[in-house]
Amino acid sequence: MIRRVVLFISIATLTAAAGAQQFALLKSTLTYHMSHPIHQVDGTSSEARGKGTCAASKCDFLIAAPVNSFKSGDSNRDLHMVQTVRGAENPMVAVRTSLPNPIPPDGAIYADLEVQFAGQTAHYQHVAFQKSTSGNQVHITGTVPSTCSDFKIDPPSFLTVAIKNEIPVRVDMTWQQQ
Repeated sequence: MIRRVVLFISIATLTAAAGAQQFALLKSTLTYHMSHPIHQVDGTSSEARGKGTCAASKCDFLIAAPVNSFKSGDSNRDLHMVQTVRGAENPMVAVRTSLPNPIPPDGAIYADLEVQFAGQTAHYQHVAFQKSTSGNQVHITGTVPSTCSDFKIDPPSFLTVAIKNEIPVRVDMTWQQQ
């Protein structure tokens, strides 16, 4: 009897693993926007990596990018940004989310996000993204409404005036079903 139960559990586990959908992040552009009364700055990274696994009733996704991969066109500003966000101690920004399985159809989708950045974790509820599918590729765009205070970052200043607290991150990702 115990052998049958163990065999059943083993078969069920293998079947579930074999039936799981896998996704890989094929390409991405992540762009933060910093605003100051005198100038606006965008820093962009195309070095994010990600994976997703769909099984049973949900899909889990993980996306991560090196903090020092965000480039604004000014190497001094980029170095200061890495220092300000404690990039030496926390070299990655990571995002985790879950979606229902099956993933909602093309159009607006909403995700709850857990973002780890600058040694802190912030949660964002019901963030809107746009999804479109072409073959086995899924294109996702949207904006994460992050702020300096979400991550306990002292806003840097220029000419004694601090940047705005809001540092939204535009997301443009293409995932491929494996």
